Amino acid sequence: MFKKDLDLDIRWGKLLSGLENLLNKKPSDLNAVLFIIGVQELGQGHRPFSKEEKQDLMHIAVCKVLSLSGFYELAFIDQDGWPHWNLLKELPHLDSAEQEKLLKLHVLEYFEKEFETEIN
Repeated sequence: MFKKDLDLDIRWGKLLSGLENLLNKKPSDLNAVLFIIGVQELGQGHRPFSKEEKQDLMHIAVCKVLSLSGFYELAFIDQDGWPHWNLLKELPHLDSAEQEKLLKLHVLEYFEKEFETEIN
């Protein structure tokens, strides 16, 4: 199990470095990366977001990355361009460390698919 965690840490570090090169600012943590994904998935570009919108962007990102494993599916996009998701299957009950690991693995998969690259 330790090697898997080490591999995840290495891949995560490479993702953060790649995002830093792309954005000229290194994301501070998983939440920052989820925010970036949410903005990308919303497709309205960088603009000021309210606190509620920022929370919604994080939700969009979590649903999008977990849709890769069939937990969510896109239900519709509303008149303002915001995606809405349906839960397809219950998420496993995990402690916070395991939840973070699950999300990081899915975030890495998201970037590999979206940018057609491998993060090793």
